[in-house]
Amino acid sequence: MSRELRNRRRIFSLILLLVFCCSAQVYAVQTVRVMALFPGKAMLNIDGNNRLMKVGQSSPEGVKLISADSNEAVIEVDGKRDTYTLGSVVGGNFAKPETREVKISHSPNGAFMTTGTINGRLVDMMVDTGATVVAMSEVEAKRLGIPYRLKGKPAGVSTASGFTQAYAVMLDRVKVGEIQRQNVEAMVIKGSSPIHVLLGMSFLKQVEMENQGSMLLLRSKY
Repeated sequence: MSRELRNRRRIFSLILLLVFCCSAQVYAVQTVRVMALFPGKAMLNIDGNNRLMKVGQSSPEGVKLISADSNEAVIEVDGKRDTYTLGSVVGGNFAKPETREVKISHSPNGAFMTTGTINGRLVDMMVDTGATVVAMSEVEAKRLGIPYRLKGKPAGVSTASGFTQAYAVMLDRVKVGEIQRQNVEAMVIKGSSPIHVLLGMSFLKQVEMENQGSMLLLRSKY
């Protein structure tokens, strides 16, 4: 083989290598979604591809899982690390999703009242940190089309009027302002009380709360 031919092959190989490197640099991860979290592992959807990753592992797309537990994961992309919770969606610039906030004012009777939706239907809500779950009367449940007798689990609750029959149900969606949570535990109480839906801790524990006196600030955790 002549020296000229060998030189041509070397040049051709270098060109192929440069093309490959440039192509690799052009590709950039567009979206990462945290699908599931486990101790030491996380299920990430990276540009439409599901990746079950262990701590310390890097995906073919270049996303590295730094740490993970059942509450959050630390993800590194392009040398940038940040902490994300279940359901977080990270865009191409890998900045944290914009925090959603809702401000709820005191009503004349001193309660924090707001309007929200349950399963897409409009409802009046009263914030009640003393309620373990979201609670409503069976009158309200019927208006919202919640099949509490068919799908609910019979239970009993203690109210101001005494012990009352109720049904434990799971609400598909509860939304206050721009904050929405899915699969929220609730209780349907027999009768016409409470008048308003009680926004209890099954929803509130999933947000950050800040009492600012005459204003209650709800901030999305994720």
